[in-house]
Amino acid sequence: MADTALTAPLRSPLSHATDRLAAATRTSGGAVRLAELPFLTQVNVRLDPKGAAADAVGLALGLQLPVEPGTVVRAGELTALWLGPDEWLVVGPPGGRRGLENRIREAAGDEPVSVVDVSAQRTTLLVAGPRAHDLLAHGCSLDLHPRVFGPGRCAQTTLGRTQVVLVARDDPRAGFWVLVRSSFAGYLSDWLLDAAVEWTG
Repeated sequence: MADTALTAPLRSPLSHATDRLAAATRTSGGAVRLAELPFLTQVNVRLDPKGAAADAVGLALGLQLPVEPGTVVRAGELTALWLGPDEWLVVGPPGGRRGLENRIREAAGDEPVSVVDVSAQRTTLLVAGPRAHDLLAHGCSLDLHPRVFGPGRCAQTTLGRTQVVLVARDDPRAGFWVLVRSSFAGYLSDWLLDAAVEWTG
């Protein structure tokens, strides 16, 4: 029997905005860099941070799940974001969600753990460059000064009235990740392009 399954290529939430983001980056003269980082693996993990599963999962991932509020731990290709006292988002390269889920579940064994693939729920915008702080400050109430929200920090917040997870990358030159729900990604990219007109216009 012939295979009639549809095999349409994956299309990222911001594929229509790629050229506009690249153009803004070019015309800013290096002040800001805007780009989508599509299809990153994103797995939501909930478990007891003081239980045996936390250590086992940390060993399996090669990183310790962060326990300090609003912090990020990175090792190799994986980044773990603290979202709550018993909740983390583990972010990895595209295409790794099934393997990542299995590693976490196997490591937890019989311990209570929730592992949910949320890769399709959000996309990721990169906001970098010397004016990245200024650009984000147009629509975010957090104090983004590096002394307060420096490398290794994350927060669930709003940007341009849109709920996001904001991550300060581990090297200041690497800028920020802005994780946004796919349904709001177009709006937020438009907002960023409009806010960046000061350097791109």
